[in-house]
Amino acid sequence: MDQQFFKNIEKKTGVNMKDVFELANSLQNANFSDEKTVRQVVKRVAQIANRKVPKELEDQIVKAIVHNGKQIDFNTIANMLNNKK
Repeated sequence: MDQQFFKNIEKKTGVNMKDVFELANSLQNANFSDEKTVRQVVKRVAQIANRKVPKELEDQIVKAIVHNGKQIDFNTIANMLNNKK
């Protein structure tokens, strides 16, 4: 894709696209039935998004993914972060 496109996204969101691509690459072979792996992903997404994730919310996300078999994607985690109480 066009580099300017990514630079515009970085400006508008404050999110470094290099970090996003590194996270995406790390997700390709990740074991999402492993609680530790899912917790690491949640923490990394929160870090990239510059959001604090309370322990209760982290537990809800992990439960939804590991125990309930919910598909993981950025939207799933982002929606949970945005709907926090």
